[in-house]
Amino acid sequence: MGLNAADAALASKLPQGVLREVTPAYLEEPRGRYQGHAGLIAAPRDLEEAAAIVRACSAAHVAIVPHGGGTGLVGGQLMPDGPAPLVLSLERMNAVRRVYDDESVMVAESGVTLQQARDAASEAGRQFPLSLASQGTAQIGGILSTNAGGVNVLRYGNARALCLGIEAVLPSGEILRDLKRLRKDNTGYDLRDLLIGAEGTLGVITAASLALAPIPAETGVAMMVVEDPAAALRLLAMAQSRMAGSVTAFELIAGQGLEFLAEHFPQMRQPFDPIPQWQVLIEVGLPAGLGAQDALEGLFVAGAEAGLVSDGVIAQSGQQVTDFWNLREHIPLANRAVGAIASHDISLPLSEIPAFINDSRAMLAEQGDMRINCFGHLGDGNLHYNLYPAAGRQRGDYDDQRHALSRMVHEMVVERGGSFSAEHGVGRLKVEDLARWGDPGRLSAIRSIKAALDPKGIMNPGVILPR
Repeated sequence: MGLNAADAALASKLPQGVLREVTPAYLEEPRGRYQGHAGLIAAPRDLEEAAAIVRACSAAHVAIVPHGGGTGLVGGQLMPDGPAPLVLSLERMNAVRRVYDDESVMVAESGVTLQQARDAASEAGRQFPLSLASQGTAQIGGILSTNAGGVNVLRYGNARALCLGIEAVLPSGEILRDLKRLRKDNTGYDLRDLLIGAEGTLGVITAASLALAPIPAETGVAMMVVEDPAAALRLLAMAQSRMAGSVTAFELIAGQGLEFLAEHFPQMRQPFDPIPQWQVLIEVGLPAGLGAQDALEGLFVAGAEAGLVSDGVIAQSGQQVTDFWNLREHIPLANRAVGAIASHDISLPLSEIPAFINDSRAMLAEQGDMRINCFGHLGDGNLHYNLYPAAGRQRGDYDDQRHALSRMVHEMVVERGGSFSAEHGVGRLKVEDLARWGDPGRLSAIRSIKAALDPKGIMNPGVILPR
């Protein structure tokens, strides 16, 4: 491998057979903002090997960058500068250890992909309801480390809400064996919740106990045209009242995103012509006999009578359900084909969303000619608010404005009681944002926790907190 003396010395302390070739797959991230580097890549096969790797790095004062599926969008899965770290990949810890049918619990290792977890739950007659576009690649460990959300948070919660217990290796190499399958356990500090969302800065998650859910007997999906985001929120409230907690997803989709789809994926049929300025994608899951399609038809009629809905299509087949969701899931791919000036993963109190969308559009119009694609998980207040070049211009034309534009957007979000990082995490991309807008008391506590659990500062240095 042509190792230098320090890396060779560390390699000699590791369990046999854990080293991997250093390849670009471990050192890249989807948006291309960062290029990582590494002295060694290690992929343990079990918990004991993972602990041995961490102990060796701790003794040698070598940084560790945990690596899952590599789908993170804020640079937390790689280290672009500083002394070369060891990248600890969980790819070989990929077993679904057991599914407890009667308890609706699954124990899965961190390298299990979300799709594998969903398939295992389905085979047991249950569902693991977390749903992400990257579920074929994203791994359970990374999903928990970033507290990922996705489209079903409205009904089932984010990753934190679906995790009952954690197995992990702490920065010292000590093992945390807390794979409990309990819904209630008040026995001191909740270390599970501490590690979830810590982005690998407090330890390496190696396995988790995951809560499963029943599969709804009837599922219905519809797309409805709404006047504006305010009407969409009123329709959401109406849907929740009429269906008593059975709304699984409620996605806001802007016409700009559908125009990008028409340009770059013209083969995809769209339900409305002409493309509306705003529409929502609604999914409901109901018990047998309650009629998901009837419920959606009733919602459409009530929404139309209230002046909230002007058109709609209710899926009549499984293929049409797939087609509707494919439209939603291809929006990020079309966005990528256009090339964003700046992308923002934000959340707001629901009542603040309409005014934010209107005011931010007016503010950005003063900064120059650009297109805005605002879409996302309206049900839980999480929007993907992305800026694109005007037609005929390139993203590079805006390079000198990009950071200032993002700061303006984030300032407007924070002023309204929102968050500049809703579901992607802080990573390396938003460290300065956290330092600027984070509550001082909260930041002080974060630094104290980091110092207590990772006094040598070896766990994913530069993520969440600056080095």
